[in-house]
Amino acid sequence: MHTELEHDCCPSDAVYNNCSPTTAFSAPLKVASVALAGNPNVGKSVFFNGFTGVYAEVSNFPGTTVSISQGSFSHHKDWKLLDTPGVYGLSGLSEEEQVAETALFSVDVVVNVVSALTLERDLFLTQQLIDWGLPLVLAVNQLDEAEAKGVRVNLAVLAERLQVPVVGCIATQGKGFQEVQQQIPYAKKGRKTPEIMSDSAQLRTLESTDKTAQLRIYGQRRLYLKQWIPTLFIQNATGTGTETTPLQAWLKTVRQQAGLLLLNPWVGSFALIGALLLLYQLIGVWVAGDLVDLVEGFMQNHIEPVIAGWVGLALPKSNPLHAYLYPVLAGEFGLLTMTPRYIIGVLAPLVLGFNLYLALLEDCGYLPRLATLSDSVLRRIGLNGRAIIPLILGLGCVTMATISTRVLTSQRERIIANTLLGITIPCSAQLGVIMGMMALAGGFKGWLVYMGFLTSLFLGIGTVLNKVLPGYSTGLVMDLPPIRLPRPVNVLKKTWNRSLNFLKEATPLFVVGALVVSIAQLTGFLGWAQLALGGVTKAVLHLPEQAAVAFVMGTVRRDFGLAGFYAMKDSLTPIQVLTSLLVMTLFVPCLASATVMWKERGWKEGAGVLALSWVLAFTVGAIACRLLEWIPVL
Repeated sequence: MHTELEHDCCPSDAVYNNCSPTTAFSAPLKVASVALAGNPNVGKSVFFNGFTGVYAEVSNFPGTTVSISQGSFSHHKDWKLLDTPGVYGLSGLSEEEQVAETALFSVDVVVNVVSALTLERDLFLTQQLIDWGLPLVLAVNQLDEAEAKGVRVNLAVLAERLQVPVVGCIATQGKGFQEVQQQIPYAKKGRKTPEIMSDSAQLRTLESTDKTAQLRIYGQRRLYLKQWIPTLFIQNATGTGTETTPLQAWLKTVRQQAGLLLLNPWVGSFALIGALLLLYQLIGVWVAGDLVDLVEGFMQNHIEPVIAGWVGLALPKSNPLHAYLYPVLAGEFGLLTMTPRYIIGVLAPLVLGFNLYLALLEDCGYLPRLATLSDSVLRRIGLNGRAIIPLILGLGCVTMATISTRVLTSQRERIIANTLLGITIPCSAQLGVIMGMMALAGGFKGWLVYMGFLTSLFLGIGTVLNKVLPGYSTGLVMDLPPIRLPRPVNVLKKTWNRSLNFLKEATPLFVVGALVVSIAQLTGFLGWAQLALGGVTKAVLHLPEQAAVAFVMGTVRRDFGLAGFYAMKDSLTPIQVLTSLLVMTLFVPCLASATVMWKERGWKEGAGVLALSWVLAFTVGAIACRLLEWIPVL
């Protein structure tokens, strides 16, 4: 550990030099917990993975819907680490800021990650943390990218100004991680902004509750930073990074131009169509079709019979409990048969595939541009550009998309997004069956009618909710990182962590749901529901009475219901096929989606979405079948 101030900390000398005003006689702090803080897109997640390894536990912060990662340092097992949401300041305006503030005040030391590319912006949060009296270590990340652009930062001057340990880092290469950990016990509270009250607790309360005082304090803080931030940069610096050859310079220009073109409405729209087509090919065809068929088929044909045999040996028919327990454990919806087949054979491949695709888009810098491009359209239905992520995720798996609505910044936006997901977005499992049946519903003309109904409902539901729900859409504040090639290690870590955490959350919910359905079948309630629904499907939707069985099966898995219609396709007219596809798309979300929605949004909102989906599905189906009978377009 360095104990003297180094005055030449810059990439050309030592990329991850550590500059600390701490003296050799400073007593180390007793550390039990550490939190990462910083603006969005400064690399906090890379630091978290580097400090903790692959494993991370992701859960909702108590009393909120904001997820937060936590784990332990690989080399300091007794240190707990929290990764707080990316924020630009702690004003308490959004739930993310409230969660970040609460988490930061619950730990012993804060590691504040800033980008060397955007120091003037990032250091506002740094100075606010210092003003609020938090022990701090500053990690200046992305020094390689900054130097490639001719930006060199004097870390020694920065440490002297802030009076906290400063470490230069290149997180994507793992440089600086060890030095940051070494400095954590020597974190300092730093030099506060002059002319701002010294009582940290009072300052925190004032900034969080008094808007007028907050604006005044913000102005003083920004003015103070502007006075000395220019002194941090080494003069006459030239790009001395890796981009020095003509080819590399050309590639840099291409990436910059690509980043600008993706923000163009026309180019960006075609890029989105291409990304969605690739998404469908990957998830809807290769994963949901080929891979799921392979894995689920293997489990159904080779694993389930073995498990059912074991259950039969443990509960022979002579056992009085056989009639009650065997169907629950190894029946059609068995906890030991259908549940692992669905989770391992269906859900796991979909989740892994989609998270891999999402991580690739995220790591190359495309997702923020997609959010920016779609912001103006989504704002008309009460959302902002961030909502494009869960909406696209819904095309792969509505269950996973429901959890991803945590990225939205207000309860209002989450209600709108979850309602749209639960009703109007068909998942990849459905799309595979829909594509197989659409040829029987008029082909291209059928697709036009189908998409016309879904698009109208999507816009209509969003517009109505935007009008009736109190409040307004939050603005989109998002960094646009440079377009770059995805880093394989980062992509694979993100994919694995997100998939593992999702499956940990979804599995117990599906087990409970499967248990409920098994009991409903055992008690005869499932059969009664099918009979009761048969008359409705015939009278309202002009479908055969046996279609009721498909609807009930659709509550377990949407594609189960569509598979039921696929089995009777030869006896259905094109109008009946299209009606069934529309109703099953709008119908109640599958068991896993419904249970996750109840967990994420509470039983009231979850029940409301489920009830609305039933009403809309049958109403739209009734209208569609009559219109198509009246206007023979198929």
